[in-house]
Amino acid sequence: MGARSAGLVVYRRDDDGVRVLLARMGGPFWARRERAWSIPKGVIESGEEPHDAALREYAEELGFAPPEPLRADEPLGEVRQSGGKIVEAWAREGVVEVDALLGSDEAGGSTVTGATATIPWPPRSGRTLVVPEVDRVAWVGLDDARRLVVAAQEAFLDRLVDLLATRAADDGRAAEQPDELLVAQPDEPVDAPG
Repeated sequence: MGARSAGLVVYRRDDDGVRVLLARMGGPFWARRERAWSIPKGVIESGEEPHDAALREYAEELGFAPPEPLRADEPLGEVRQSGGKIVEAWAREGVVEVDALLGSDEAGGSTVTGATATIPWPPRSGRTLVVPEVDRVAWVGLDDARRLVVAAQEAFLDRLVDLLATRAADDGRAAEQPDELLVAQPDEPVDAPG
């Protein structure tokens, strides 16, 4: 069985639509790849609840805590990435001012100083290199995000769109309820005190 990871799809709404916070994977392997972006995620430790792992990994990889949720986190299910890793994710609506926390750079996004990893580099050389797990983060519109994320994670973006559409439809149905259905009506007239 492949490794299991958990992640958080942090999203916000603005005048341009829905944006998600993506993390660009660090190190030379990802340096020239277009699909080098991911949701903040990481390995679920033995005995750890997956949602707890998602929150912990977000903070470890990015170097700051997830934003306060505007509503309860909602599950987005699992995907299997091409290397066999299974990733489970939750959606969280929230706002984090990335530039205020980290500053911005000209490469697109904000430079992160979170967790590091030791990798063999160059491959099969016997040498190792310490690299950041994530080197940048950015708020990205959904269309661009689909083009940038690791292919399997596109499913999380599609599920987020479905979740938001279902929520909007449910909110619309609640708004369409006639007032007389929202207020309990007495069976018999009530005499006013008098």
